[in-house]
Amino acid sequence: MTADDLVIVLVAGLTATACGLLGPFLVLRRMALLSDAVSHAVLPGIVAVWLIGETRAPVPVVAGAAAFAVLCVLGIDAIRATGLVASDAAIALVFPALFSLGVLGITRYASDIHLDLDSTIYGEIAFAPFDTVTVGGVVLARSGVVLACVAVLNLLLVTALWKELRATTFDPQFSRVTGLRPRLLSRLLLVAVAITAVSAFEAVGAILVVTMLIVPAATAYLLTRRLGAMVAVAVGVGWVGAIVGHVTALTFDTSIAGAMGLVCAACFVVALTIRAFGARAR
Repeated sequence: MTADDLVIVLVAGLTATACGLLGPFLVLRRMALLSDAVSHAVLPGIVAVWLIGETRAPVPVVAGAAAFAVLCVLGIDAIRATGLVASDAAIALVFPALFSLGVLGITRYASDIHLDLDSTIYGEIAFAPFDTVTVGGVVLARSGVVLACVAVLNLLLVTALWKELRATTFDPQFSRVTGLRPRLLSRLLLVAVAITAVSAFEAVGAILVVTMLIVPAATAYLLTRRLGAMVAVAVGVGWVGAIVGHVTALTFDTSIAGAMGLVCAACFVVALTIRAFGARAR
């Protein structure tokens, strides 16, 4: 394994860590499609950056995308909080509206330029070793530094609010009675998901981000009912996908992100099989 291969695996593993810390909460709250919603809802932010600054530079584009990603999750949470619309319906209402707004913006103001999600924010993990930054005299992959910071922030958030997040996830009504403010905690969690997703899009691509947020968490849900173990298993499955997926991609000369996603899906199938046979045995 070359140094570039190691960087790719580490970037994917850091993505798996950042996503695995939050993914179980999304699965348990029945908001698994949120990550996919965010990937579409960022388009008007990209258009806005072009209209204001006429630039497709990574930093302002990510900032604009993050702003609309946060707007998306806050809108979804606000609709859910009414109690009149289910979580999946709230997601299906908000992100098409924002995505449509972005499409209209491109059609009206940016039809003469090549401005779309693929060219502005959806990255390719194979290019991660070539985008570097110097930190303390050491040359590092910029995406690795960003995702390491995001993973640490997610770890701090989950650790600091562990009891509160667990209580509001499993029994939001009781949490409200005891004064835990489940709506505020839900918004903090969703904002963290949005920031994580947008931070990882450029480095690893949208498909891998959605995969790492949901598939390892769903796999962990089949294997354990303890939340702490679920988070640990989700992170572990993500790392298995990163390592084995990269080896698979090199072996068959195919898409790295695709192979990583396929390995994660294979882990889910194995867990599903184990759970099914265990249920029959009982």
